[in-house]
Amino acid sequence: MEENQTVTAGLMEMDVQMDASVLYDYMLYHNYHGVQGLMGTLIGLFMIIYYVNQHANIIYLMVGIVVIFYVPVSLYLSAKRQALENEFYKQPLHYSFEEEGIRVSQKEETSFLAWDDIYKAVATARSIILYTGPRSAAIIPRAACEGRTADLIRIISTHMSPKKVKIRQ
Repeated sequence: MEENQTVTAGLMEMDVQMDASVLYDYMLYHNYHGVQGLMGTLIGLFMIIYYVNQHANIIYLMVGIVVIFYVPVSLYLSAKRQALENEFYKQPLHYSFEEEGIRVSQKEETSFLAWDDIYKAVATARSIILYTGPRSAAIIPRAACEGRTADLIRIISTHMSPKKVKIRQ
């Protein structure tokens, strides 16, 4: 992953090359922090526990294992496919964190997102995720911050409502 960043007047700029691991991290977070992902895991665990405790038919064990492992494997394959096939991910994204919002550019295309328009900000061990809607997000890998993750979190926390920021260092 190739990244470049600068900090000027308290604001940050960086280039992020999206890859399958970054997309997979986002997909895992998004899936397992929703009802559907949690329910699938609980059902899979229930099936395995039922098999073990009740000495039930082996089909309970097999279904439980499939339910638990299907989602992560499926998400990984989807992330890998998107990273390879989607033209959007083949070129780096340039993020500029400004007083008014975030400017994202790629080649000649530029878009701007006001801080108030960001749905919520969360973090995983590998990424800072800025949700722009219920199913869309700007994903900033911590590696792209090149040791300046705390600065990025401070910028986000300063410009967004505290109710929207769910980030731990």
